[in-house]
Amino acid sequence: MPEHETNTGTTDDGDAVTRAVLTASRLLVAVSARSLAAVEERVTLPQFRMLVVLSTRGATKLVVLAELLQVAPSTAMRMVDRLIAAGLADRQTNPDNRRETLLQLTDEGQRTVHDVTARRRAEIAAIVERLRPTERLALIEALSAFNEAGGEPPAPALDDPEPYPLGWAVDAR
Repeated sequence: MPEHETNTGTTDDGDAVTRAVLTASRLLVAVSARSLAAVEERVTLPQFRMLVVLSTRGATKLVVLAELLQVAPSTAMRMVDRLIAAGLADRQTNPDNRRETLLQLTDEGQRTVHDVTARRRAEIAAIVERLRPTERLALIEALSAFNEAGGEPPAPALDDPEPYPLGWAVDAR
């Protein structure tokens, strides 16, 4: 009997669960890295996080963007400058307050978020397909509980047009 199971077959070894989650996180990081591979010359993972936030929230002030990403405004500004140079984001004057600048994705930025997210979803779906139906159901239950405990909102359904943050929660301020 594996060390993490009791006679009743229930998992009670926190270390075994932690090791399993760490292993799964390595797999998911690898999937994430591969999904970014096609755009890695133009976009780093932190920049992709910014693209996803802009895609999810729409036009956003720099200070709000920095706060959501938990980086200094100067760091966010450098990231924005690189995304603008790459043609993935742009600035515009806030129509409600002409002294403010809003940041938003360009069409190319929106396509980048969509393409990377689609590649990630496809690779995860291929892995899930290799599981037996009972394993899939158990995985849904376990990951739903894990995500809830970590405060991560559920990903949208395949037919939902909205992208979602991957690995970080973005509040709805």
